[in-house]
Amino acid sequence: MERIIVCIKGVPRPGTVKVDPETHTLKRESAELILNPPDRAALEMAMRLRERYGVEVVVMSMGPPNVAPLLKEAFALGADELILLSDRAFAGADTLATSRVLAQAIRGLTPFSLVIMGLKSVDGETAQVPPETAAILNLPSVINVIDISYSNNRFYLTRETNYGEEELEVEPPLIISMNPKLEYFRPPSLKRLLQARDLSFKSMTAQDLNLAEDLLGLKGSPTQVAGVFEKVFSQRGEVWKGEPEELADKLINLLREKGLLQKLALINR
Repeated sequence: MERIIVCIKGVPRPGTVKVDPETHTLKRESAELILNPPDRAALEMAMRLRERYGVEVVVMSMGPPNVAPLLKEAFALGADELILLSDRAFAGADTLATSRVLAQAIRGLTPFSLVIMGLKSVDGETAQVPPETAAILNLPSVINVIDISYSNNRFYLTRETNYGEEELEVEPPLIISMNPKLEYFRPPSLKRLLQARDLSFKSMTAQDLNLAEDLLGLKGSPTQVAGVFEKVFSQRGEVWKGEPEELADKLINLLREKGLLQKLALINR
């Protein structure tokens, strides 16, 4: 088996999300990024295969420089090589523009046997990047995988479907997306965590990847967000304390004041 490539993504920590009012895209540079939760399953599966078959694991991520701690987290889990794909030209990319960058970087790591990604990102929920990247590279794509084994130059995959589980046999190379519901996730190595503090890794730009800027970022994205809004809560809840009879009377009076008690009676007829 040749090397395995894992693609991970940094997503904003809940409560730190900011949106550019002009482009309607997330401001990832200023957000506190965490590892996209489904990508944790991709890393775990890659580490299992590394242990079982002695294969090299390369982890890459596309994003701003503040993605670096997530790559170091991947190193602490056992990754052999780290690559950051970072360029202002990548900003605002939709799934297709993102897939173009990942595909070009993956192409540069040939030969490889397997590319593993998380099923989807929690900030986009499209699940499009793994199969789109495979289509650009003209490789087989299998989504929602829950188990992998390798023998006689074949990958034996089990994936979850709407109707149960399906078993597939596929020749490498191929791209898969992992179901996030693995039964076990290893903790990071303390030794590697200490090594990661001073770790340096490869960083690549659009120029390094020989990609035209009109195919990247907002320019290269056929889908764009038309508008965004922030949900505003105009009223806050109340907490009432007291005896049950007292609270029941208070609730009935409130419903009556708001004209809801009569409406409920009509609905129940």
